[in-house]
Amino acid sequence: MGIAGAEVSISTLAIRWLALDRDEATRKEISDLLEAKDHNALESRLRNRISFGTAGLRASMKAGFAHMNSLTVLQASHGLADYLLATEPVPANGKYHSIVLGYDARHNSQYFARLAAAALLSKGIKVLWFGQLVHTPMVPFAIRHYGATAGVMVTASHNPKQDNGYKVYWSNGSQIIPPTDKGIADAIEAVGAIETWDESVFDSHENVERIFAEATRAYLGALRELVWPMPSVEQVIPITYTPLHGVGLPFLRQIAHDMWFRGSNLRVVASQAQPDPDFPTVPFPNPEEAGALDEAIKDAEKYGVSIVIANDPDADRFKAAERQPNGQWWHISGNEMGILLASHVFDTYTGNRSRMSMLATTVSSRMLSAMAAAEGFHFEETLTGFKWLGNVGQQLQAEGKEVVFAFEEAIGYMFPSVVWDKDGVAAAAVFLSAMQRWRKQGLTAKGKLEKLYEKYGFFADANTYLVSPSPAVTGKVFERIRTLDHGSRPQKIGSRAVERWRDLTMGSDSGTADGKPTLPVDASAQMLTCELEDVVFTCRGSGTEPKIKIYIEARGQSRAEAAELAKDVLADLMREWFPGEFGLKAAGT
Repeated sequence: MGIAGAEVSISTLAIRWLALDRDEATRKEISDLLEAKDHNALESRLRNRISFGTAGLRASMKAGFAHMNSLTVLQASHGLADYLLATEPVPANGKYHSIVLGYDARHNSQYFARLAAAALLSKGIKVLWFGQLVHTPMVPFAIRHYGATAGVMVTASHNPKQDNGYKVYWSNGSQIIPPTDKGIADAIEAVGAIETWDESVFDSHENVERIFAEATRAYLGALRELVWPMPSVEQVIPITYTPLHGVGLPFLRQIAHDMWFRGSNLRVVASQAQPDPDFPTVPFPNPEEAGALDEAIKDAEKYGVSIVIANDPDADRFKAAERQPNGQWWHISGNEMGILLASHVFDTYTGNRSRMSMLATTVSSRMLSAMAAAEGFHFEETLTGFKWLGNVGQQLQAEGKEVVFAFEEAIGYMFPSVVWDKDGVAAAAVFLSAMQRWRKQGLTAKGKLEKLYEKYGFFADANTYLVSPSPAVTGKVFERIRTLDHGSRPQKIGSRAVERWRDLTMGSDSGTADGKPTLPVDASAQMLTCELEDVVFTCRGSGTEPKIKIYIEARGQSRAEAAELAKDVLADLMREWFPGEFGLKAAGT
């Protein structure tokens, strides 16, 4: 979102920033750049506002309207408050709207949360304050538990250490979707000079309620209900856990203790156990990334443990690996874990299966759809992101369905009885419960998955990403793809015909009667999906990172056949759709 048009000079924008910013550190950054006449740096920092997108705000921490800093956090908080007060009815108690505020262990997270609290209090909004490090799911949980109007979590999840973010949830405990997100963005744009810069007013304010102890007890109670009945101590197998320098350990340790994972049955990677915003032992604090589980696997091998589990730093994602008989480690992908957890939820469900519903996003495995068709429960596909899984799931619930599980391939898993968002601690608890059940059946996690393949079909994916130099380059890449075949969309990928073309940016779908997609269209987000014979793939621009993400899934007569087919299509795409001239960099380079 632009702060000003090109006709406004960058010097004028810098002076505008200095008039608004009262943080001496970030004022100095802009002053120094202005004095040095570094117009390129000033343009990148000031011309465009940090976008209020997929996860609220998320960017690196430095001075400028395009980044996370005291001013942009305060503007976001005032805009959020203004929008809420203008659109939401007065609460039933006739007194205050309330907003839950949480923060993780990243640099400046607590400070940004205190600034946000001071801004909200100045607007007459009650702040429900944890006051201690929490994992992200605690915010949507507390919103519903306390009947709050909204919630904010200060986190950048698994982004690099220089980043932070401002994630917004609404009163239903799900992430915001249109038109709420646009309404808040417009309100932020309208915020003028800010008077409330003293975050210490928060400390003695009567309109602050400290909720950590009671909210945590309630949350852990919901987890216990989720995995009830608990496994017996005889069924417990040792595991190694890493929170990757994040905030997940206290919550995971408590529910694991209740499930008999205690003492030597729960090993914690000492070098990664405590919160550390610099993430010193991993190049990138994302459990999906190569090398992220190396420390945990080293510890597991030293002590003869065959299961490793991990959360990302804000513990809303979950990853696991299982040691195989040949000594190799199987890193369970997001799609594989999604199917394993879905099968466990299905196998242990005791309700009315005609009402039972599960969801997955359009970039996730179609195997859940195949399972639903075979077993007779409802399956729903959504756009990418848990903002859609959560809100669409609640819509299904309102229509009389019982939503029991949802997942996305990016190691996110939702259990609505706990929260309407992804929850890495809940996923870990369910996985440990499932492992005990499979063990009684004489199965490992890999053995269970093989049985599911035999029952529902063999699926394999070839997911990857490309780092893009800029959003503008990403747009040019997709523009080129749409005109690859003599000015029209591609009819083939390699030698394989495109049987269905869906463009959720431009609003076209060759697979529907009217040529329009059934999923929501968003002209600001690049997303193309193609169906070939036995293959489905999606290419999209990430909403939170400078990446083009590629998701390919193939179905075959065997796992090996499916994997080879997915690999072949990936090679064709890299050659035809993503040539080197755009400066795209492959994952890991």
